[in-house]
Amino acid sequence: MTATVLATTSTVWGAVIIGGPVLWNDGPLERLANSGSPMSRGRQERIAATVLGQDQGAVRCPRVLRIGLDFGRRSPLNCVRDLLKTCGFADEHEARAAVTLPGESCICRPDVATRSPLVTSLPANDALFQALMLGLCTAWCYDPRRPVLWTRASLTRHLELFDGRGFYV
Repeated sequence: MTATVLATTSTVWGAVIIGGPVLWNDGPLERLANSGSPMSRGRQERIAATVLGQDQGAVRCPRVLRIGLDFGRRSPLNCVRDLLKTCGFADEHEARAAVTLPGESCICRPDVATRSPLVTSLPANDALFQALMLGLCTAWCYDPRRPVLWTRASLTRHLELFDGRGFYV
């Protein structure tokens, strides 16, 4: 006689001796044999801690800057083109060469806590500085080596930038 153990994806295990009597059947005790299956150990938890914004301790990622512009009902791209003209620049490349921007890469995260100022309420050079910064950011990273990319998505982001040089894993 040969013994065979049958396993399924459910919590049922059955053992049968081929050519012989059934060792146990699909009764209540059979289900106890596999009560610790992976599905019963599955767990989901939301992490509510961050190392970003920490100025003290072993991991230092201080906040460097908060950026974001509120364009109201205006088109962000048209508004930024108007800012370039107001500040006397022909294009974003000329503006980038003239405006002093942070030289180090930063970690970014969406900033939902604060309300960004209206573009019309800021001096033109401050609004252009923020627009250039937003053009150099993705949703998660500021990289001063990348080209300035102004899209509706990039200009309407509201971000916090953090210095990640103190973070090492």
